[in-house]
Amino acid sequence: MAKQSFNEDLESEIFAAIGDGSFAEMLDETPQKGSSGRSTRAGVIAALHGRNVLVEFGPREQGFCPKSHFEELPQVGDSLEFIVERVDQDGMLVLSRKGAIQKATWDSLETGHVIEANCTGTNKGGLEMEVAGHKAFMPAGQVAIHHLPDLDIMIGQKMACEVMELDRRANRIVLSRKRVLFAEREAAKGEMLETLTVGDTHDATITSVQPYGAFADIGGLEGLIHKSEMTWERDVDPAKLVAVGDQVKIQILDIDLTNDQPKIAFGMKQLMEDPFVSSMAAIEEGEMVTGTVTRLADFGAFVDLGSGTEGLIHISELADHRIKSPKDVVKEKQVVTVKVLSVDAATRRIALSLKQALQSGEGDDAPLREEDKAMKKLREKFGSGPLKGGIG
Repeated sequence: MAKQSFNEDLESEIFAAIGDGSFAEMLDETPQKGSSGRSTRAGVIAALHGRNVLVEFGPREQGFCPKSHFEELPQVGDSLEFIVERVDQDGMLVLSRKGAIQKATWDSLETGHVIEANCTGTNKGGLEMEVAGHKAFMPAGQVAIHHLPDLDIMIGQKMACEVMELDRRANRIVLSRKRVLFAEREAAKGEMLETLTVGDTHDATITSVQPYGAFADIGGLEGLIHKSEMTWERDVDPAKLVAVGDQVKIQILDIDLTNDQPKIAFGMKQLMEDPFVSSMAAIEEGEMVTGTVTRLADFGAFVDLGSGTEGLIHISELADHRIKSPKDVVKEKQVVTVKVLSVDAATRRIALSLKQALQSGEGDDAPLREEDKAMKKLREKFGSGPLKGGIG
């Protein structure tokens, strides 16, 4: 009977504030009872009732938010933003205010509430928590949006959590910080997207490290820093540069809004000095330089000249005779002396020549052409001395 009286009181107050419609009709088209799923919506204050503020979202959608979520109580008719936590058994939307954290008491705890909890320790499965003098548990997968490799950093922290499960008989409480963080990020995402511009710089937090790059969060929006945009060095393992939780400075390179989920490309190296540019200033055309062969391609050999500067010896500049492959002349990790043919700052290309260094006498220590296979067979058969018939 007390519950029925409460509903009748709600009906009379809402009717007085709204002016038409019955409470029963309002409940007919509310979302399915017991359903959950946090979203942010704008509603109009319909009435103040007991410990709650009654809110209308439309002719047939009402909800209530605890007065404790307001620093200053609103006025009837005010329009405010609310987070829809779930639908209760009476069909009313259970609401909370953005940033509001309830001071939990054992009697007031309910599934879906966002409350403040303290981390007291860790175990194999997650975090040991304390809520209103009772022990609680937070699974490792619910601590953060992305995996946290070291849960010990959470010990001693107070945090906003959502009550996922509540069993008073078994004294069991299961919490989720991930749901609160995700809801906050989703709420901030739309606002931030409107202000982002390619070229902007932001402080970011590394959320995930993959072989192809790292994902970073700039306060509600996540983007990818491809490994080619992390450093001016070539083909570096992202795990050697950053770790989850690191704070980095990024520049926005691209924003793609063509899909349902926005894709944002970040860069780190753009905010660092390019060693190639400073090294190029010390390299002049025509001079002889020494470097190390780093890799071979069908069209030539790349040579590291130091300080992250790399030049190319085209296959036509490896020897003064025609060769089939660069490996016929040089090999990786081999030190060679080469002549600088050209330096192009615009394309970041340095052209080198091994054959011209040899011709000038500067490259005498460079390798000779690999011995012809036919000649090798003849020498194996007849020995290394002079061969008859004019061969050798």
